[in-house]
Amino acid sequence: MSTVALPAAAPPAGMNVVRWIGFKTIVIREYGRIIRIWGQTIVPAVISATLYFVIFGNVVGRRVGAMDGFDYRQYIAPGLIMMQVITNSYGNVVASFFGAKFGKHVEEMLVSPLPNWVIVAGYACGGVVRGLLVGVAVTVVSLFFAHLHVHHLLAILAAVLLTSLIFALGGFLNALFAKNFEQVNWIPTFVLTPLTYFGGVFYSISLLPEWARRVSYVNPILHMVGAFRYGFLGTSDVNIGVAFALMVLAAAALFATAVALLDRGTGIRD
Repeated sequence: MSTVALPAAAPPAGMNVVRWIGFKTIVIREYGRIIRIWGQTIVPAVISATLYFVIFGNVVGRRVGAMDGFDYRQYIAPGLIMMQVITNSYGNVVASFFGAKFGKHVEEMLVSPLPNWVIVAGYACGGVVRGLLVGVAVTVVSLFFAHLHVHHLLAILAAVLLTSLIFALGGFLNALFAKNFEQVNWIPTFVLTPLTYFGGVFYSISLLPEWARRVSYVNPILHMVGAFRYGFLGTSDVNIGVAFALMVLAAAALFATAVALLDRGTGIRD
């Protein structure tokens, strides 16, 4: 009786390969979503930045004059770029992950062989991608209004990446706890917006009274904007070493918290 030789079964893919494929799939899906609805994800940030430059830079800036020895438009440009990076990194993840919860397809990822840290990392990187795309777009707009000189490229890249990652992870936490679309908007409206406006985007804290200056140092966005501005102007209201140390610690703490909460099923099994 003749026997037919069957091809040998392919060896199972290693878990590292599975994790990489899962991570890459989440990031590519997020990138595709950002590009597909670019009119909602990128264009509003460009329009907002243009309006800020026209109103604050040209109209108000003429009355304000120089700020810390720099043209006012040049001074606020890094702050405006960072403001859009923060809001878009946060908004991308909170909308995307809450949408996955609302549409009930987040369960497909949770029952897959992907560990939760890969899921968190994938969504966070998706937020970073949108933050960087918006940051580049707003930087191009800024060049029409102000002269930006790169003094410390590494500081610029490190500040924007860490800031985008921090707020992407913050958006993930918001999406975990949110039970409806109203709760998705609570943090951006009542926390992010006030912190951003008081985070040194439009002014130097050296203009503030001593007590207000001390209070301002508690605002984490001040340190992020200060580190980013240092890369362009070579000067900052904050200690650069402290600013980067705070950002690294915040990113690590938020990532660990997000993974721990996802492991517990917070917001998923409720």
